[in-house]
Amino acid sequence: MFEYFGENYSWDLAVLMAMQLGGHPSEIDEACRPLRALAAAPDAKTNTTIQVAWLEAWLALAKKLESKADQDVSENHRLSAAGKYRRACVYYQQADRMAPHDDPRKALAYDAMRGTFQKSIQNADIPMEWVEIPYEGTTLPALFLRGQGDGPQPCMIGFDGFDVTKEWTYLSGLADALRARGVSTLLVDHPGVGLALRDRGLPAVVETERPASACVDYLMGRDDTNDEIGIVAMSLGGYYAPRAAAFEKRLKACIAWGARWDNTESHGRILRDPNAARSIPGWIDHALKVYGQPDIESCAAMIAKMSLAGVADRIECPLLVVHGENDRQVPFDQAQKTIDGAVNARRRDLRVFTKEEGGCEHVNGDNFSLAIDVIADWSADVLLGRL
Repeated sequence: MFEYFGENYSWDLAVLMAMQLGGHPSEIDEACRPLRALAAAPDAKTNTTIQVAWLEAWLALAKKLESKADQDVSENHRLSAAGKYRRACVYYQQADRMAPHDDPRKALAYDAMRGTFQKSIQNADIPMEWVEIPYEGTTLPALFLRGQGDGPQPCMIGFDGFDVTKEWTYLSGLADALRARGVSTLLVDHPGVGLALRDRGLPAVVETERPASACVDYLMGRDDTNDEIGIVAMSLGGYYAPRAAAFEKRLKACIAWGARWDNTESHGRILRDPNAARSIPGWIDHALKVYGQPDIESCAAMIAKMSLAGVADRIECPLLVVHGENDRQVPFDQAQKTIDGAVNARRRDLRVFTKEEGGCEHVNGDNFSLAIDVIADWSADVLLGRL
């Protein structure tokens, strides 16, 4: 994996994410070069002052790009603006993800991320819809992008993971890859992520078939989608998607983008081990919020409920598990256990990316494009009846 800082997993991962989501290397270097000495500090993973330095550097970069994009708009250069708004969105996103939870600028960065994302989409004339999915007395915010072609189309529901949002999933390139193959996407802020967590107060749920079923209901009510509906989810979504497919039988395809057979072996371990590879510096504070728990003990109990043991054998639709050989957050055996447990799935496919070919890190974070090609091709093949 490309490591800008070295010996600081969460910061290196954030840089790599930003580059792959559309950030420019020279702009990222502008924000990160002054942080190199801080990243090497012995307490870099826990020192709030160091986390604040990251926040301020990335906020400054994002605001700079947003200002340039605003200037482009004033000159009616909308496509130029779209690119700059997109990069500003990426930088606001990394400011938000890595910020201390008690810093009020974290929420401001999140709101700015959403605003610049929408401006990017609109100025690029991307035919995206902002929709609300009725769910248990409230709604789940989502993005709908129709696939290319005429008539009702199949659709993949996209769930998120632990510390990303529907905007992040779109920027990864997955929805565009599916669209080019004639498959629509519904990217959802479900319980535990994004606006569902921050605005609606919905923490993660064990029974992920509940939000998944709400999404299927919504799609079945649209005139431009058919009943060939699948689900894909990354990271913690490696539990979310298979669990949903086990109980929501209308799902015709399921993809675990990063396996999660037993969350005790991943988040349960990370919760207890300060030396574990944590995706963000404020991991524990974020975990308490995501899982809706007041303390570490109750959080561990919630995490322990997220297991596919006794669940995976209920999956009947085709299942794809994509995993990296060098995943430092989720043990590799979780992928094989998921495949082995889904004994009643109509087909089971395991794609492991090795160190030699790249894409070997958590959710193939060192090269998303390799995994996205596999996921998009497999989704289209299954939902369009080619497999």
